[in-house]
Amino acid sequence: MTSTKPARVLVTYSTAAGSTAGIAERIGQVLAAAGCTVQCLPASAVPDVEGVDALVVGSAVHDMAWLAPSADVLRRAALSGPPAVWCFSVGGVRPHGRLTRALAALEVRRVGQQFPVDLRVRDHRLFGGVVELADVPLWGRLFFRMIGGKAGDRRDWAAVEAWAGGIADSLTESGHLPSTGTR
Repeated sequence: MTSTKPARVLVTYSTAAGSTAGIAERIGQVLAAAGCTVQCLPASAVPDVEGVDALVVGSAVHDMAWLAPSADVLRRAALSGPPAVWCFSVGGVRPHGRLTRALAALEVRRVGQQFPVDLRVRDHRLFGGVVELADVPLWGRLFFRMIGGKAGDRRDWAAVEAWAGGIADSLTESGHLPSTGTR
């Protein structure tokens, strides 16, 4: 009987207020439960991206751009790169209605255009985050409400877990995880 070495996965993130960290940790938990060896770190604490089988990088999105530490991790991955890279963005709107889905698609496209050209990203997903409007000016709060946004925790844990499960499935198909028939 041959044994498959567990996939070594680095999940890294940049967060502004903590919701991106929560999503990254949940992704790490799903991957660990699937048999991966997972390390989950803030992007600012990642010394290098070598020696992993997969890299999952996420960031809060501000003005349709990632925070600098996660963008830096992607630049370093483009140079030394692991064989598999997945990205996730965390924005203020959970894509569930027609307008919010269109805005989410625009945000994913604009953020993705900022990724290194020579980096192959297997998937880039947008998740809603935690929205606090206390410090947002009135015009910002009105615009946010007009597009269907609501304050509060907009994270869709089922969507996060399903996406992470898809990563685990991909690692199984590529031979990095044993196929057990269940997850």
